[in-house]
Amino acid sequence: MSEQEEKEVQFDEDDLYEVQEIVIDKKQEPIRIDKFLMNRLFRISRNKLQNAIRAGTVLVNEKTIKPNFKVKYGHTIKIVMPKYDNDNRIVPQDIPLDIHYEDEDLLIVNKPPGLVVHPGVGHRDGTLVNALAHYLKLGAIEMEDQNFQEKIGLVHRIDKDTSGLILIAKNDYALSFLAKQFFDHTIERTYYALVWGEPDERQGKIEAHVGRHPRFRERFEAFPDGEMGKWAVTHYDVVEPMYYVSLVKCNLETGRTHQIRVHMKHLGHPLFNDERYGGHEIVKGTIYSKYKFFVKDTLKLIPRHALHAQSLGFIHPRTEKFMLFESELPQDMQDTLDAWRGYLGERQQ
Repeated sequence: MSEQEEKEVQFDEDDLYEVQEIVIDKKQEPIRIDKFLMNRLFRISRNKLQNAIRAGTVLVNEKTIKPNFKVKYGHTIKIVMPKYDNDNRIVPQDIPLDIHYEDEDLLIVNKPPGLVVHPGVGHRDGTLVNALAHYLKLGAIEMEDQNFQEKIGLVHRIDKDTSGLILIAKNDYALSFLAKQFFDHTIERTYYALVWGEPDERQGKIEAHVGRHPRFRERFEAFPDGEMGKWAVTHYDVVEPMYYVSLVKCNLETGRTHQIRVHMKHLGHPLFNDERYGGHEIVKGTIYSKYKFFVKDTLKLIPRHALHAQSLGFIHPRTEKFMLFESELPQDMQDTLDAWRGYLGERQQ
């Protein structure tokens, strides 16, 4: 794997946010929190700051407050803000988008496999963000400009070769409101994965830190004792066991890089055709030629790891009501499932 490919996968959802804590000094006279923070935080407009306060991403002694709240000695301020350190220039590109839902505050896009979410090393253009810049008629955007995220608000990402739903905020208040839910791990996210074999337990919870592999830097590894990496939790439910493979539903509590792929490999059931984690080889089944040819042909049906972001559930920033969005499995995953169902049916006759 090239250095460019390695850098493309380096994201962790907690790394998308900046967390600061400020303890009010004894000498501080009571002052409005927005005025106090304007003197402490650089390159942030008062409007952006007030939106963050209203959205609940600025807490005082772990409680939400209003922009006119006065801070004083004894208060501790905690701030959670989206963090972006890009230095690229976004050029709008007419790339087709599958808009799953849209209103004045947010967009939900059904991302196809193979589309990179955000520009980076090796992927300067041709990304979802380039497509969004065109769709929202934004013109070229300097990404170091603080107004950038008021226009395209990415609150999470999914891997290039993972398909499915991704949420975009269309204004600054929505960005802050939704970002807080991702940071607090209250977003409901369901993924469907086709994995090798059948897990012993039909339902389970995988708790194992996820971090860089100590030898192979392009991979991530599960560390069940927590000696390395970051805390990560995946809940899984076997939806359709087929002996050789299984369709598994996964719900995320955390958003670590390659989390489902790493956790399922740790469980002994790597994702089907996940080359990075061994799923492109036969993990379960016979050694007979007929089976090998079948697997080889089936791998061609889905030239990527078999993972789909199927649903997203969250509190809407304007209505403050819970909304749940679902998407169908993409054709390549559906074709692969049908092939395995057919093979299993033949074996059972």
